[in-house]
Amino acid sequence: MDTPQPYPAPLGWRIAAALYDLFPVLALLLATGALAMLATQGTLDYHAWWYRLSLLVVIGGYFVLSWRNGGQTIGMRAWRLRVVDANGASPTYAASTLRFGVAIVSFAAACIGFLWCLYDPDRRAWHDIAAKTRLVRYPKPPKAK
Repeated sequence: MDTPQPYPAPLGWRIAAALYDLFPVLALLLATGALAMLATQGTLDYHAWWYRLSLLVVIGGYFVLSWRNGGQTIGMRAWRLRVVDANGASPTYAASTLRFGVAIVSFAAACIGFLWCLYDPDRRAWHDIAAKTRLVRYPKPPKAK
């Protein structure tokens, strides 16, 4: 029996995974905020550079570690999506970190970098192109008879 091959992930599946990933990211941000409140004994300045940097590091850590260790975040697993390099393996830490950094720029640029996958023949967004990765979707496995 042939194994179904992955195909480039359309924008809709990327958005679905991103929405799903909001929940674990929010939980991590709440935990980070609680720790910061404990560390400052309730006098946390939400505009402090170190606090905002810690939030960015936590978000980046979630994505970079997920992509490096299996190529999937929780939201990507739910929709059978995976980040792969040119060889079909999980990206390196360097590629995952670059992918996250460019995704932040893509988001800040009114999501133009994400919308790029609508025009790219391989459905790659800016962060995929920069990190030399692809986001693929695996079809449902065939049912056993």
